[in-house]
Amino acid sequence: MTVKTATLASPAPWADRTGRALMAIDAVATLVAFTGGVMNMINASDDRLMVEGWRTFGYLVFAGMWAMLALRPRRHPGLWELILLQKIPVTIWAFAIGAVPEAQTASLIDLGLVVTTIPAYVLCRGWYSWRTTLPTPAPTQPAGATS
Repeated sequence: MTVKTATLASPAPWADRTGRALMAIDAVATLVAFTGGVMNMINASDDRLMVEGWRTFGYLVFAGMWAMLALRPRRHPGLWELILLQKIPVTIWAFAIGAVPEAQTASLIDLGLVVTTIPAYVLCRGWYSWRTTLPTPAPTQPAGATS
């Protein structure tokens, strides 16, 4: 009996390296934003302290997610999509409320993150993380047969 298995082409090495590099850049850039956030927390007034802390610690979460994707882009089902599910609406929202303090800067930064994450998703074939691996079936032998 012949068992056919479907194989999906791996991304080209240059594409995989490029996508991973984009995710590493996003991770490092987000760590830089974290350091700026720490300064904002230190200098925040009491009425801004909680929101600055929330934002600053969120940078660590996103830096970690981008680092995970840079290291293993096809091993985290839903992570690519989760990042984009947050970043795309936040970017649209920031552009929509452009005259509000911090919105213009945030819109451009988040747009940069979206513009690097989407191509990296395609280059690394991030959707492959949803694949399931089925065990290879053991060869069957008729009852009573010995090898």
